[in-house]
Amino acid sequence: MTVENTIVEKLLTAFEPYQLDVVNESHMHNVAPGSESHFKVIIVAKAFEGERLIKRHRLVNAVLKEELAEKIHALALHTYTQKEWVDHYQANTPLSPKCMGGSKK
Repeated sequence: MTVENTIVEKLLTAFEPYQLDVVNESHMHNVAPGSESHFKVIIVAKAFEGERLIKRHRLVNAVLKEELAEKIHALALHTYTQKEWVDHYQANTPLSPKCMGGSKK
């Protein structure tokens, strides 16, 4: 199973999200072709209601603990409640920041 598929499966199981997009952005960085080391996750879930941004990110990081320790170099997280998603972000999916260099071999 690919790293991307593992991320999708774990997040679907843990959060039952309203919306989930997992994008492999490795090709935008200084890594070998076909790498799976840089990802953007956009997730909209009930579990984020009433939670601050840092708590939302910690919840996702806990689910992906193994992948973050072994396979993922960078993870851009965009975590929303359903209301936030519908009211503000649905039509304006955010871009990830540009890589400042470095590589993971």
